[in-house]
Amino acid sequence: MNNKTPLTINHIQEMKRHGKKIAMLTCYDAVFASAMDEAGVDVILVGDSLGMVVQGMNSTAAVSVDDIAYHTRCVARGVARAFLLSDMPFGSYHNESLAMNNAVQLLASGSAMVKLEGAGPMIAIVEYLVSRGIAVCGHLGLTPQSVHHLGGFKVQAREAEAASRLMEDALALQTAGAQLLVLECVPAALGSEVSAQLDIPLIGIGAGADCDGQVLVMHDMLGLGGRVPRFVANFMQGRQSIGAAFESYVSEVRSGRFPAKEHQYA
Repeated sequence: MNNKTPLTINHIQEMKRHGKKIAMLTCYDAVFASAMDEAGVDVILVGDSLGMVVQGMNSTAAVSVDDIAYHTRCVARGVARAFLLSDMPFGSYHNESLAMNNAVQLLASGSAMVKLEGAGPMIAIVEYLVSRGIAVCGHLGLTPQSVHHLGGFKVQAREAEAASRLMEDALALQTAGAQLLVLECVPAALGSEVSAQLDIPLIGIGAGADCDGQVLVMHDMLGLGGRVPRFVANFMQGRQSIGAAFESYVSEVRSGRFPAKEHQYA
């Protein structure tokens, strides 16, 4: 595989098997997508985080499927190599037919895979989508679409019972056919354990250095997010261009220098 070969989910899974860290970032337009692609970012996520960093809202809850589809089309025009993943926004996958119709719209907009949050009743939705040819990424830990239910943006699964339940959910998502999993804002030791137990790649965001890869919101890692979580580093600091910041991010994820201890939770 050369540096210009378009990545598939098989390539991403092969990176886990060979111990090569996966670099992932959110993106919302063609220009930044092209810069990430050139910098070697492996996975680009059109995240519902756009509700906060693009639309100026205080949560992701009001983002629509049409919003994600529009930004997916924009990002797809800038991507030659990276694997493109799109969020299923809140309320867009809570029954089988709704999930299928919305996933098809996002794939038709240029995405290769859709991401949805949670387990429990979502396991059956993942199984339904996968059985009909839709590639699915799960998302556990801090699930931003449920932030009001969770009581705010805070570290999840610190207690033994919650950690055990999260592990069960991760394995259930894998069994249902999810081919990738994002784990957000949990103790680093739990991130390490989940990564070791799963056959599919685990992408961490505040889940420790032992995950198979890392993801950050683009605006945060460029120092544009105002108050940012502990797990964020400013890759723009000391660099002359946004492209150089993206390259630095890829390099530091690949080498294991990011996340450092100060970016992790105990």
